[in-house]
Amino acid sequence: MSDALGGQAGQSLRMNWGELSNGVGTFVRLLRNELYPRILSAYEPFGLHSGAVSVMVLIKGNPGCSQSEIAREVAMDDSAMVAIIDELEQRGLAQRTRSVTDRRRNSLSLTADGERVMGEMIACAMTVERPIQQALSEAELVTLMDLLRRSYTALIAAPRP
Repeated sequence: MSDALGGQAGQSLRMNWGELSNGVGTFVRLLRNELYPRILSAYEPFGLHSGAVSVMVLIKGNPGCSQSEIAREVAMDDSAMVAIIDELEQRGLAQRTRSVTDRRRNSLSLTADGERVMGEMIACAMTVERPIQQALSEAELVTLMDLLRRSYTALIAAPRP
């Protein structure tokens, strides 16, 4: 027997969501409401801004990138990004260097400590996400990640109402 969301009875939400049963935003919000506080709690011992681990991952994966490029990628305003980069730099986790091709631009890199802390934070996040990963097969997880990326790409490409 299926519930209103298309899942097996007893394996989904407790109430009928009616017209919002197929609302992507509804279920993204519900997942975020459960996931975000758990992630924040896991990251608390590191004492870094929310979003710092994403910034560190992007710096590592895109050597020499700029603050503006990262801010665009994570849909964050430049002033919030500056605060995160300042904090990472003050803690010795990242460093800014002047670009040799454009003196107005800073190139970012992680320090060895930054890579270590980033790895520890990712391990904490994976522990928090473990119930989701255990509920899905490997193929389902790959599909979920693909669908989330495609959904995000479609939304940012669409004009805002």
